[in-house]
Amino acid sequence: MTEANQENKQKPLTIEEEIRERLKGVLVPGANRSLNGLNLIRDISVSDGNAGVTLASAALNSGAQNWIEAKIKETCANLAQLKSVEVHFTDSKPSELNDISHVIAVMSGKGGVGKSLMASLIGLSLARQGHEVGILDADITGPSIPRIFGINARPGGSATGILPVLTRAGIEIMSINLLLPNEDDAVIWRGPLISRTITQFWEEVLWGKLDYLIVDLPPGTADASLTVMQTLPVTGVIIVFTPQNLVEMIVKKAVNMAKQMSKPVLGVVENMSYINVPDTGKRMEPFGSSKGEEMAKVAGAPLLAQFPIDPELARLCDQGEIERYDSEGLSAFADAFLQAMSAGVR
Repeated sequence: MTEANQENKQKPLTIEEEIRERLKGVLVPGANRSLNGLNLIRDISVSDGNAGVTLASAALNSGAQNWIEAKIKETCANLAQLKSVEVHFTDSKPSELNDISHVIAVMSGKGGVGKSLMASLIGLSLARQGHEVGILDADITGPSIPRIFGINARPGGSATGILPVLTRAGIEIMSINLLLPNEDDAVIWRGPLISRTITQFWEEVLWGKLDYLIVDLPPGTADASLTVMQTLPVTGVIIVFTPQNLVEMIVKKAVNMAKQMSKPVLGVVENMSYINVPDTGKRMEPFGSSKGEEMAKVAGAPLLAQFPIDPELARLCDQGEIERYDSEGLSAFADAFLQAMSAGVR
């Protein structure tokens, strides 16, 4: 170790740095993420032993603000050389605070291919690798993300913003089903209202700092998908399909939409590719032979994964416990995705 490294290692933290370290343990009520994770810390200043902490007020009601102020003072109470801590809140909007590195749209040309499942699995696999992840359920008329993760809590927030709901694994979720009186209530809306809701989920939800925001699109290439492509800074698209004869036409539609919107296709995923027959070890292809490599060529992008029909995965999704699922294929999915990101996004 060099002398410079030894000096840096032994150098004590300043009072401001100590305060920042301690604020990492202050979780926002209703969100269970830290002030830093939600990007609410605007400024920390120290003068003559008196500290001032300025926080954004977005999505925080008065009760949450009072609790946070008291918690910060309690957390910093025994800091040496610190006489007092004053906490101030400044007006802000979630859209001014959100710091999202990559927005990934998961789409399919038709329904019933397991698109929402794949969006959930890529989010889960990235979270397990230590990334901060959120999932925006843009399938307004057919939302299933909350059920897959076993979430029924209503989002918190205030007139200035909405707080997403956190899963057990720490994935932020926002879905229209979390706002409905009953999860099976039908959302009978026309396109403009659906598009407005998706825009609100992007602009008025306090996502904070995220490495990846996964957007679960509805099937097809209509209003909702167009809104996401035009409104959100989509980094890239993942296309999901099943091995059926119609697949080439359907995949081409999704690829053409992405290209017309100047969004790169990061890869394709074949779902329900096969089933492993118990006890025999044989592999059956109930929907026909795999078209994974063929569709990868059509999309001009890598085949990220081929998922089987897995009764255990289906059971966990029905029970809202997808976060208990694990397989070699799931780990490989995340690795392939990150490789595609590295190769396809500059």
